[in-house]
Amino acid sequence: MLLAIDTSAGTSVAIVDPSTRAIVVERSTPDTMRHAEVIGTLLAEALSFAGIRPSALDGVVVGMGPGPFTGLRVGIAAARTFALGAGLPLHPMVSADAVARQEALTGASDTVMVVTDARRKEVFWSLYDLSAAEPVRLDGPGLAKPDALPHSDARRVDAAEIPAAQLALAAAGLLAAGLPLASDEALYLRSPDVTMPSGIKRVTQ
Repeated sequence: MLLAIDTSAGTSVAIVDPSTRAIVVERSTPDTMRHAEVIGTLLAEALSFAGIRPSALDGVVVGMGPGPFTGLRVGIAAARTFALGAGLPLHPMVSADAVARQEALTGASDTVMVVTDARRKEVFWSLYDLSAAEPVRLDGPGLAKPDALPHSDARRVDAAEIPAAQLALAAAGLLAAGLPLASDEALYLRSPDVTMPSGIKRVTQ
């Protein structure tokens, strides 16, 4: 069993059984402002519904973004803490992979651009080929103005939520095939607002 957590858009938590590709439980909210307030409740509800103790899980899948800094770090911190406390491996994933996989489940086999809100009048994007057994990321993740997105010939999919269950199943597929997952560094794709001073400030009387 895999637990998945993503807060790159709203907040989504799921438990899946990779051996049967079954979604045991999924709990989510599209609210992009209350990640810290709801993540604990959603985790408790998912574990309670599934009747699973943390020690019975085999790993924790976490969406590393791209996503706005404040919300994204809540999910990453929750996943890292849960994995550490339960003694489970942590599997980082690009969050948009879940949306691409969900699109593929509808029978789509084209090239799609997954787009999510980056705020500040910008969007995050990732390009996928859906013609294979599992989606293949061709480009991205990237950050752009809505009217300056690359790959204009691709079908655009705007995602308000990241389905944690599909994120877990995408990770399971990569793990089974021995393929690399994402970096364990958060994908903010934007320079921090606060920077270290470039020099020593002179103080005078």
